[in-house]
Amino acid sequence: MTVDGSKPQALLWDEHFAVVRLEGSGCAGFLNGQTSAKVEGAPSGPIIQACWLNATGRLQALLELRLDDQGADVLVLNGDADQLAQGLDRVIFPADRVRLGAPRQQRRLQHLSSDQAPGVETVLWLDDDAIVPAPWNQTQACTAADLERWRLQQGWPLGAEEITGDTNPFELGLAGWVNLDKGCYLGQETLAKLGSRGAVKQQLRCWQCADPGAADLQPGDALVLNGERAGRITSVADPNGTEPRLGLALIRRQALEATTLQSEPTDSRPHPLTVTVKRPGAFQDPPSGR
Repeated sequence: MTVDGSKPQALLWDEHFAVVRLEGSGCAGFLNGQTSAKVEGAPSGPIIQACWLNATGRLQALLELRLDDQGADVLVLNGDADQLAQGLDRVIFPADRVRLGAPRQQRRLQHLSSDQAPGVETVLWLDDDAIVPAPWNQTQACTAADLERWRLQQGWPLGAEEITGDTNPFELGLAGWVNLDKGCYLGQETLAKLGSRGAVKQQLRCWQCADPGAADLQPGDALVLNGERAGRITSVADPNGTEPRLGLALIRRQALEATTLQSEPTDSRPHPLTVTVKRPGAFQDPPSGR
């Protein structure tokens, strides 16, 4: 809610993203085995949220998929599109009936609303020469600062320090992007074990700090609880007037119930800063719990 109690206006995020193109009749089955989403049997047209994992379940890229009559587009929301293309190309065999097409850029629109978790119903892919349809053309475009604050408050792991090849989807609150019921896929065994145990070693959290010294906080800075390492900062928003500094952090499991943590003292910042931490608005737990 805004200061006067009214519902905040949704904003429009309009940006181009790299797309890895796949062509051939076997694209659905191939992507079903290479991503975390259930793609086989999905209809053409709708957008599918998916993760690209390595063999140990670590997140390599955050994706949106769209099937069509000739193949599939794989849009890279966060990650290296060239690395994805090379990784997929290495595991394409003639029997897959799939081949790499020409890479391209895709215009992508998304409504940003503080009371709605990110989902495919808020996303539209659009050709560059297409007219923006209603109600999308009636929504105010967001600034870069608007987008950064929204994604930090919601907990979207779009920063360079959230997807590093060392985190898994459950740590980042992306359980909705993972299908544990479909057949085998790359990284599935590790995620199935994590889901059955209902616990991961760390989780993504939002943090805020109103101390003027918070302007010095940077991704990679450590956070502590009672003198023990509790996590590390992964994203920091640029200062915006007098508003508190905010960002995202990966917090260790033993510190997840804490509402405040301290920055670890450094030579340039000998006095610890107190930061408040909370669960992001869009964080999704695995089916069996945390």
